[in-house]
Amino acid sequence: MRSRRSCPRARRRALIAAAASVAALALTAVTGCTKEGGRVDMGPTGGTPVEGGTATMALQPAATPNWIFPIGAPGYGASYNYGIQSLLFMPVYDAVQDKGELTTHGPSTLGGKPRFSDGNKTVTVPLREGVKWSDGKPVTSRDIEFWFNLVKANKASWGNYSVGTMPDNVKRFETVDDHTVRLHLSRAYNPDWFTANQLTLMRALPQHAWDARTDGGEVGDWDRTKDGAKTVFARLTRHAKSLGSYGSDPLWKTVNGPWKLAGWRDSGQVTIVPNEKYTGPTSQRPHLDKVVFKPFTTADSEYNVLRSGGVDYGYIPPSVMAQKEKFEEKGYRTDPWEGWAATYIVYNFNSTHAGPMMDQLYIRRAMQHLVDQKAMSDVIWQGSATPTLGPVPVTPKSQYLSEAMEKNQYPFDVKKAQRLLSEHGWRTVDGTARCLRPGTGADACGKGIAKNAPLELTLLSQSGSTETTNMMQELKSSLSKGGIDLTVRQQPLNSVLGNSVPCKAKDPGCDWDMSFFGTAGSWYYPLNPSGEQLFSTGASANFGNYSDKKADRIIRAVQYSPDMKAMHAYGEYLAEQLPVMWMPNPAYQVSVIRNDLRGIGQNPTVTFAPQDWYYVKKKGADK
Repeated sequence: MRSRRSCPRARRRALIAAAASVAALALTAVTGCTKEGGRVDMGPTGGTPVEGGTATMALQPAATPNWIFPIGAPGYGASYNYGIQSLLFMPVYDAVQDKGELTTHGPSTLGGKPRFSDGNKTVTVPLREGVKWSDGKPVTSRDIEFWFNLVKANKASWGNYSVGTMPDNVKRFETVDDHTVRLHLSRAYNPDWFTANQLTLMRALPQHAWDARTDGGEVGDWDRTKDGAKTVFARLTRHAKSLGSYGSDPLWKTVNGPWKLAGWRDSGQVTIVPNEKYTGPTSQRPHLDKVVFKPFTTADSEYNVLRSGGVDYGYIPPSVMAQKEKFEEKGYRTDPWEGWAATYIVYNFNSTHAGPMMDQLYIRRAMQHLVDQKAMSDVIWQGSATPTLGPVPVTPKSQYLSEAMEKNQYPFDVKKAQRLLSEHGWRTVDGTARCLRPGTGADACGKGIAKNAPLELTLLSQSGSTETTNMMQELKSSLSKGGIDLTVRQQPLNSVLGNSVPCKAKDPGCDWDMSFFGTAGSWYYPLNPSGEQLFSTGASANFGNYSDKKADRIIRAVQYSPDMKAMHAYGEYLAEQLPVMWMPNPAYQVSVIRNDLRGIGQNPTVTFAPQDWYYVKKKGADK
């Protein structure tokens, strides 16, 4: 669940046209990643194509792919998981590139343009005809129903679940025919939001191959009962947790995408080859013989392999951007991969130790005033990051962003931070602020904070990035100016995600105070940058257990109302309330790509389309 600047980075929130045309998803006219005067160039093409070849792509540090089942589990939200799954299992809707624009449906998706009716309380989804699974069985609406039954019966175990949203908001799921499904919704929804943030969650799963309660057991319609769906889901999840067996497990061999799995190592290295049984659009048939996604533990190790020519599509850390000319001289091109994202540090409001402190808005305000985002962006990220000012990306400008959201409500100001704490009864002793006025009064420390309690916090931060390490040290230093003692503990990204799950106060595993997983952006939004998955009470990606009744209400308004004022109210309120600590939002990566490898469009949602990649003939050579 991540994300990773000219277009906020990973999920290019295509700006969907308003109400009437939203139903048509006219993203092509108002795509969300534009610069003044036109679209962002998504990558070079041209040359004389040659068929075949292998391309090796370097993955970001410690973000090793570790989940193949297209129903993601909490704690397995690394962005590469979804990107790779989508190559094997065609998404119904997604933020896809089609003729240079981003839309929710195109050549790589099963779904056609959705049709809203009945006052936006019903949506009909047409499916592409003629698509078959690799075992020859047709892909039908039954495969969508299978997915829906599984998530409905197991929603608490689904990483994309947020209370009140899919599947809660579907009153009845109807299979109209083999290639049409219809969702009867619990109420009228904003078509912009529902298509971008709900229909993109749907998947087609091979019901005829997966709907068994036991390994080797009879395949039937078990998913059509709640108990049966739970049993089937438990079996599939058990297989998905066996990372070392992905390459040999017959479950994962039934695919309908342009690629199939050739290998998935415990280390996270994934190899895919063309699916020779692919029956989707001809334009989606791969040109390459093989693609290898290669993980790295650190940016430095990737940089060394890149310099030696060990990867065809890699990246350089911002700290060495001045050396990009050296790669260009060796036949590579550089291309910043920008996206649609926000970057932040999660506060754990249920932390066994610091929960009462996190619950105080004045403390969160003081801490935000101690984050020098501009200096971090300019110095540590070498200008490849921009400040995050709230839950709606600031760049590029979009219809989702109000004028108020473009202003930094909490600029770096040490004296203001110190004043906020002193006004509420904190005094710095031996470098650490301590509560000297416990209680709930306007000038007191706040509920649950004991007398002499120190303002000491622990932060889990992902490892593998020099920039992140330096940023955390800068944060530690600046927080100390307000008397806040921060201890930083670095872990691999997947470990941080696994240890930063929603929890209840005093339960085992709820002893963490803060968490950072934003080296390449913390959250890549769906096309509509709403916050139901992040900030709604009880949402699965609400890792810090944030809960605010007003926030819940205005988030629902974004879901229901096509009026853009609802989005503006949401963005302005959450920017002020600080459910998380806003941090500089870096470009996903500064890509370094072989000049003869073409067709790479760096989708800001951080998904890949290697079926579009191809090598071109070099002068005086066949390859």
